Amino acid sequence: MRLLLMSDTHLPRRAKRLPEPLLAELPHADVVFHAGDWVDTATLDLLESRSRRLVAVYGNNDGPELRARLPEVAHADLGGLRFGVVHETGPAAGREARCAARFPDLDVLVFGHSHIPWDSTAPTGLRLLNPGSPTDRRRMPHCTYLTATLADAALTEVTLHRLPR
Repeated sequence: MRLLLMSDTHLPRRAKRLPEPLLAELPHADVVFHAGDWVDTATLDLLESRSRRLVAVYGNNDGPELRARLPEVAHADLGGLRFGVVHETGPAAGREARCAARFPDLDVLVFGHSHIPWDSTAPTGLRLLNPGSPTDRRRMPHCTYLTATLADAALTEVTLHRLPR
């Protein structure tokens, strides 16, 4: 199973549209994750129409229209793993312990907010993934997103994609 992970698209404030390399990944993804801060409903409409399955949440910059359509936390059981999606997890220091305590029944937590890519594992085995942002690099050298493969109840080939400036 092929996974596509993104967050913090902030359209149309930070960019006019999603980058072409990211859009080109959509037909290949069995599941698309978006960890919030869409800002516009057009991006949600686009991903809903082009994704086989979308697992998504709202973020702190998302208004009432998006909050009416999306949950604060989403869950999905995929290929033997329990996934969760949330926008904000707090400061980097102590993140693994905090998320493991908050989400004890998950295997993988996809999150956003910081625009900083993250891939770590809590002592409990919870894998934490932040794809960064494909449209707003903030303090990072590149805009980013993640792809991964899910096979035999294991997440493999987790790849951070850097987009051209």
